[in-house]
Order: sequence, then C-alpha cells, then structure tokens
Amino acid sequence: MRTAIVSLALLVFLALPVGTATTVGKPEEVGLSSERLQRVAQMIQRRIAAGDLAGAVVAVARKGRVAYVNAQGVMDLDSKQPMSSSSMFRIASMTKPVVGVGIMMMVEEGKLRINDPVSRYIPEFRNMKVAVLQTATAGRGAGAAGAPPAAPQFYTVPAQREITIKDLLTHVSGLGSGPMSNSDIDKIARKDGETLAQYIPRLGGTALEFQPGSRWTYSPGAGFETLGRIIEIASGMPLDRFFRTRIFDPLGMKDITFWPTDAQMPRVATVYARTPTGLNKQVMPNDTMSRNVYFRGSGGLYSTAEDYLPLGIMLAGGGEMNGKRLLSRKTVEMMSAAHVPDTLQGRPAGEGYGLSVRVVTNHAARGTMLSDGTFGWTGAQGTHFFVDPKEQLTAVLMVQTSNGEIQRDFEDLVAQSVAD
Repeated sequence: MRTAIVSLALLVFLALPVGTATTVGKPEEVGLSSERLQRVAQMIQRRIAAGDLAGAVVAVARKGRVAYVNAQGVMDLDSKQPMSSSSMFRIASMTKPVVGVGIMMMVEEGKLRINDPVSRYIPEFRNMKVAVLQTATAGRGAGAAGAPPAAPQFYTVPAQREITIKDLLTHVSGLGSGPMSNSDIDKIARKDGETLAQYIPRLGGTALEFQPGSRWTYSPGAGFETLGRIIEIASGMPLDRFFRTRIFDPLGMKDITFWPTDAQMPRVATVYARTPTGLNKQVMPNDTMSRNVYFRGSGGLYSTAEDYLPLGIMLAGGGEMNGKRLLSRKTVEMMSAAHVPDTLQGRPAGEGYGLSVRVVTNHAARGTMLSDGTFGWTGAQGTHFFVDPKEQLTAVLMVQTSNGEIQRDFEDLVAQSVAD
C-alpha cells in the first residue's frame, strides 16, 4: 500500500513543471525507457541497503523535457526523515559550472576575454611567483606521530607568464593547487566579514604551485573564488545577485542559494562519510563568515535536484531553455570544448577539461557509455551532473556521501536508458 502511494505521488509530481518552463512527460515521449530507468533506482537501493548512502534524489531530462525524478532513502539516518524531491544538498564544486556560465555571459557581452590576464581586473595578480620545492625537504613528513605534515619549504621564481581567466577555468593556473601554494594561502586567511573584493586581491601575493599551463591540478577554492570576483567586477554586481538575476531567475531555479533560509534549512540533507563501520555523520562548518557576505564561487551553493536540472537543460539546448537564452550555441560549444587534453599531466585517459567542466574526449578510453563531448562536474559531498549534447540528455544525482563508483554507475545507467 505504501509503495502504491509513493508511486502515485511520483506520478503526480512528474505531471507538474519543474522550475518555470520545463515540460514534463513520460520517458518514452523523449526516447527513454521507463523500464531501463528503473535500473537507476535499483542501483541506488542496493547502495542504500549496503550502507553506502543514506538516500538520493535523481533527475533526468532529454530534449528539453524532464523525464524522470526519483527520491529514495532518508535525509538523515537518526531522524529517518524521508528523502524527497524538495530535499536540498550542499552541491560544493557543482557551483563551479555556474561560475563558468557567468564568465561566458560576460565574454558574450564584451566585458572580458578568456585569454585576458587576471591582473587586468585584479592588479595584485601581476608579477606572480612560482614555488619550487627545496629538495632537502622533499618528502619530509610530520615530526611527532599524529601531527600534521610540516609545511613544505620552498623558494620562488618568477612565473614565465601571467595567469589568465582561461587558466583559472581549466585548473592549469597553479593558484591554490597543492601543498606549497596552499601553505602560502593559509598565511593570508580570510577574516570574518570580508568580501570577495577585500580578500581575493591578497591571493595575488601567494606563490603558484607550478608554472601556468604546465600541468592540470585541481584548484578547489582559490581559482574559482577569483573568477567569482572577476564576474563581480565585469558585471558591476555582487556574485549572489548576478547568479540570481542573470541565471537562476530566468531558468526558474528558485531553491538554489548560497545560504538556505531558516525555512529551507530543515530540508538540507545530512552529510555522511563512509567508514569501515558504516556511515559517519559529518558536522559541516557553519560558516557564518560567508553568510550573505562572502560568496564562494568555488563551492558555496545549496540546491535541490530539480533546481539544478534547468542549468543542464539550458546547456544541452545550446544555451536556451524554453525561450530563455542565456548563452549562444557557439559559446556553449566553446565552454564544453576540451581546452586541456587528456595527454596533459594530471588528466585521466579519455577525459579532457573545458571551461569549468570535465569533457569526455574518448568514451572508450574513459570506459563510459556517455557520448564523446559529454561534459559536467561533481561536488565534494557526492553530487554529480552531466550533459550529453549528442543525445540532448542531462542528469543530476544528489547525494551527500562521496562515492565515485556510484557516480560512474549513474552515468552508465542513465545512458543505457536511451531507447531511440
């Protein structure tokens, strides 16, 4: 009886629009198989039963229409609150593609170029230095047992060229990209109440991890927080207002935010880490320094699955969703091109990197069913999305436990549901 009620509720939900303009229909109406999509739910259920996840929300769209939304498990293991389509998640680095869209909007308006040096907008980034590890300290670990590793000792040399906006978008800048650069950033830590405008210029005085463009190494924080500040300078508005007025509102993304309201907080799913003894609840920092002050373009957003999906639908549609055009088709092609090949040090086989997104360059080498040209990204707490332009397919996985196997299984199981 309970299963029947849940199924009926899901059918009612699927009859309603997601956001402001997405059309919802049966999977078969957009060339997907309802039966095969159930394999996604079956995989999630197996993972919940195995103790790998507390719960998940999945959303899939094709040809501009939402075809599948499913919530399973619980938001919190202690309270047993059921996961629902309205559950909110810390999407962490899935914030980065939103920044990427914002940068490309500014490029389209002639307010910046991706090959511009960062110093054109933030002068403090001129004449940066590159860290070189002192060989005598290479491999030096912690002194006492259990103590954190000692900060690496290094000297600096001039950067061979300035870092560019494109370097930041593609994670080849060296800014905040490893132990040496991060140890320098630790020395200029953000202070309570500081804005992007106040903090980001100090990053220009830190050492880069490597010569710009010489390799790919993820910049989890500094790179995209700097891009967030560049959007503020180019657009003339704070990053949160730019996101809301230029991206979220036009796409009907109502429940995506840098900070949930008091009314939204009960809908935020609990974060868990996998341990040998099961899922361990993670106490996430209550970053009051960021609330409505510092907008972390590197990973500060919260969202529901249905609110993030329109971003993917827009990108799969060549920059347009139901009459709302954010980017041109050529701009999306530029954003999703492999600017960094899989042959550059740091990239896995078959997977290059575009402007804020990973890009499948050879699906056979990567071992995936996704088409070449598919792009997307992942959040630290396990959230994941992809856009397959060839199949006009986009999918969002919202969980709060990081697990790369689940993300890969999700990709293949959504891809195998394509029936036309």
